[in-house]
Amino acid sequence: MQIERILQSQGFGSRKQCRALIRAGLVSIEGRTVDNPFEDVAPAGLHFAVDGEAWTYREKAYLMLHKPAGYECSRQPQFHHPVFALLPEPLANRDVQCVGRLDQDTTGLLLLSDDGQFIHVWSSGKKRIPKVYEVATKHPVDDALVAQLLAGVELHDEPAPIVAAACLQTGERSLRLTVTEGKYHQVKRMVAAAGNRVEGLHRSRIGGLSLPDDLAVGEWRWLDEAALALLAEPEAH
Repeated sequence: MQIERILQSQGFGSRKQCRALIRAGLVSIEGRTVDNPFEDVAPAGLHFAVDGEAWTYREKAYLMLHKPAGYECSRQPQFHHPVFALLPEPLANRDVQCVGRLDQDTTGLLLLSDDGQFIHVWSSGKKRIPKVYEVATKHPVDDALVAQLLAGVELHDEPAPIVAAACLQTGERSLRLTVTEGKYHQVKRMVAAAGNRVEGLHRSRIGGLSLPDDLAVGEWRWLDEAALALLAEPEAH
């Protein structure tokens, strides 16, 4: 594949812009400056640098982000910054999308990708992927609240009670709640229907993939094969 096309596929701009980067001497492959934008290069496993920043060719982008509060999962946010502002410009330019959404005030594990099939599979409620949330509540948590969430609560416009896949009290005003449906504002609505109120919400796990302890708030990371394999594990722990 021509190097200018490789750069374009990785989000470095239009072909014209990528050609200009190459001709300006800003692109190198394993230490060798590339000056011919039409040079053919095997993309698989390619390591290259643009303006001194190292990159690896990836046909598709699979990312995790430790979402902070105050960011919207939208390309056209209404009141806050978009989460895409937290990504390097080439990744944002690749048209990566959020895999499902977190409210602007919800923090934690967020997946992003430019693979449409991946986004569809992991966004679909039909797959019943367990998602684990750490919930801070306004009022104290008791056994009755946990039992009610496990038995199912009635939500407006839902034909049947919505049942938590798992629920554990973790503090006087906190619990760990696992849901599988992915409905709009589901955790907040479930807790409200059970007679309490969510004051803070953090997603700690999707499938078998937990938010890494060493991934700081606002930081992102590639999903490697091991992480993708964990994601596919059906059980939430």
